[in-house]
Amino acid sequence: MEAVIMVFALLFVLFLALGAYATVKVVGAAKRGVDRTITQARRTVEDHTLRAKSFAQPGPVGEIAQLRLKLRTSMRATQDTLHAGVTEDESLKEALGLFQRLSAHGHELDAELRRLESEPDRATLAERLPELRDRTERITHSAESLRWAARDRAGRFADDDLDALSAQIDVETGALRHWTTPDSAATPPPWPEAPPTDAPNAQQTWPDTPQSRTAEEPTRPAITPPGPRPTYPWQKKPRPESTT
Repeated sequence: MEAVIMVFALLFVLFLALGAYATVKVVGAAKRGVDRTITQARRTVEDHTLRAKSFAQPGPVGEIAQLRLKLRTSMRATQDTLHAGVTEDESLKEALGLFQRLSAHGHELDAELRRLESEPDRATLAERLPELRDRTERITHSAESLRWAARDRAGRFADDDLDALSAQIDVETGALRHWTTPDSAATPPPWPEAPPTDAPNAQQTWPDTPQSRTAEEPTRPAITPPGPRPTYPWQKKPRPESTT
């Protein structure tokens, strides 16, 4: 009885542990989903704010907003392309590692541009713009090179697979349409030559074919003529006719 109680107690504790583990997993997944949604919402709001500043505030402040928007858009597009492609192509891991190193420079530049948005000295800001513009161009150019190389690689693989698939389909359609047989495609025998007009008893001559040789063979009788009937010892001898 004590063993049964112990087993039930262990099962109860096990169910409690499994329930707590499942609860932690569900809460963690929900928290990650909420954090992801908040991050995306914050990113969308910030992008719209930068776009509004680039149009509403001319001068160095508006250009800095344009540089930030260009940098963020390019880096985000490259990141999404590489993360989506590395799951199908393992060779993109090296490119992803290079992008992570490039992202460090991108985040550093974005933080510097954010600080300069509130810079009151417009003259100093205008002096820094050429250098900031050049750094932004170099980073975005490198990110775009990685992004388009990954896209071209994926497109090349898709084209190769499509070519191989098209070749297989052509072979299969040719086999499906091959319904003719060698017997139906054989050449029919030629017609016999006409006999000359100066030979009244002449007959048409057919070409030398197995059918014609069979036709020239003498015909055999359909029924074999009867032979002499055998005699058996138990049969009676015929009686001689009387001479009287």
